Amino acid sequence: MSDRSWFYASNGQQQGPYPEVQLRDLIARGTVRADTLVWSEGMTGWQKAGEIPGLMSGGPRPPAMPQRGAPPMAPGGGYSGGQAGGSLSVDFEILEFAWRSLVALIGMILVIPAPWALVWYMKWFVPCVSVPGRPRLSFEGGAMTIVPWFFGAILIAILISYLDIQALNLVETLLQFALTWLFVRWFVANLASNGQPIGLSFSGTIWAFIGWNILFALSILTIIGWAWVYVAQMRWFCRNVQGTRREVTFTGTGLEFLWRAIVAAIACLFIIPIPWMYRWFGQWLASQTVLTERGAMANG
Repeated sequence: MSDRSWFYASNGQQQGPYPEVQLRDLIARGTVRADTLVWSEGMTGWQKAGEIPGLMSGGPRPPAMPQRGAPPMAPGGGYSGGQAGGSLSVDFEILEFAWRSLVALIGMILVIPAPWALVWYMKWFVPCVSVPGRPRLSFEGGAMTIVPWFFGAILIAILISYLDIQALNLVETLLQFALTWLFVRWFVANLASNGQPIGLSFSGTIWAFIGWNILFALSILTIIGWAWVYVAQMRWFCRNVQGTRREVTFTGTGLEFLWRAIVAAIACLFIIPIPWMYRWFGQWLASQTVLTERGAMANG
């Protein structure tokens, strides 16, 4: 029975899977305590280690399970079993975020290393996101895929600037929207779990994507309306993530987004709080991105 695999929760993130013998070693070393939430396939939900008969004392053990398996988190930071779903979460060390962001920014400014700096940054950041039922989230995309788009866009921008034809500025803007749409599709398609592709895709059309960006630009004229447009665009984006048995929904409201954006913007004027504001805002956005059984939201 020692081949059973376990996950445990630490600092709001799932750790594992670990063979049962290794979990018992973590218990012996005090890493996993009686009040630590643990999960193994076949359980109805996360439980405190001390509440599972035989786990802390070394007595009878539960039946074996396949090596792979993922503990789903429930909304609000709780946990549940099966495919019930839950909200995303994100966390990272402030100092690591600061130096990595600085390196990535320098890479973008230098232009030539920008694609590699961007991919390097995403490979670090994506694993900081915890997805219910998806252990060890990662990004598997390569920089060479976006090199033609990136440098092609730069060459076109230089050409349009050289020709100095006003009408071509609109063409350049639309092209930037189109390249961003391609980037989104590429990013979603290259998400992986445990090193294996998840098989996600983004089905939103390029015309809808361009339309949302134009609407967002126009909404800035309303001073505060952009927050509601952004939230609506997030909901549209989530609806168009395909390839999962669960629906992805964004539950945040425009007002919630607006006041957080104002607080973050004011705090960022002082420069030093920027990393903390980024994490604070990112954690809220993640918590509002929820996975549910298909049809559950409508039935609710």
